[in-house]
Amino acid sequence: MKVKIEKSVNIFNKRARFEYEILEEYEAGIVLTGTEIKSLRSSKASITESFCQFIDNELYIINMMIDEYKLGTFYNHKTKRERKLLLHNYELQKLKKKLKDVGNTIIPLKLYINNNGKAKLLISLARGKKLYDKREAIKDRENKVNIQRLLKKN
Repeated sequence: MKVKIEKSVNIFNKRARFEYEILEEYEAGIVLTGTEIKSLRSSKASITESFCQFIDNELYIINMMIDEYKLGTFYNHKTKRERKLLLHNYELQKLKKKLKDVGNTIIPLKLYINNNGKAKLLISLARGKKLYDKREAIKDRENKVNIQRLLKKN
């Protein structure tokens, strides 16, 4: 039984840019076990419902789902566990200070493997959008589709 491993792994959080206004972006490393990285390389992960939280002055990603590795034995990992994020100390302090503002949160945008083979997570300091902002985003998207449709006909 062979497991398909892709060259480039890009897992996106598609709801993030719709639900939140992105303020700042950071690239963070992730502490993973052996079976987690193997499962991640075969694109068996999801970050749509995950978020980041400080626990004892360290940043963790909560609710990130990485499926169990098919060829893993009893060494297999838990699918949803807290995974530590690796950032520089000054970045952690900056995020912690800005997180005290009302409405700010840290969300993952993209999970990928860089050129060196390391798993990286693009996280963002974000603020939740209001309902009228979401309606405006939907209206803009529909207008773009209509314009493309008209250009295609002509």
